[in-house]
Amino acid sequence: MADYTLDFRNTFSSFSLLKMTEVFGRMQPQETLEICGSDPDTRRDLLKVLPENSYDLLYSDEGEGGQDVYTIRIRKRCR
Repeated sequence: MADYTLDFRNTFSSFSLLKMTEVFGRMQPQETLEICGSDPDTRRDLLKVLPENSYDLLYSDEGEGGQDVYTIRIRKRCR
């Protein structure tokens, strides 16, 4: 179960990246964020905007049954 969930299906990439970094910045260490979306460009760019050593990738799924939906779950690391 994630502490925060963002659903970016049918949203623009720049909005998604901005919202994700805003939520991630407010998170406490060890809290988790689940991100769902449908734009493959956004999926590719989501984790590029966060410093590599600031999170652990817990789960990544590229969609079920050929759907264009992805899910990513990350946990914020301790500083």
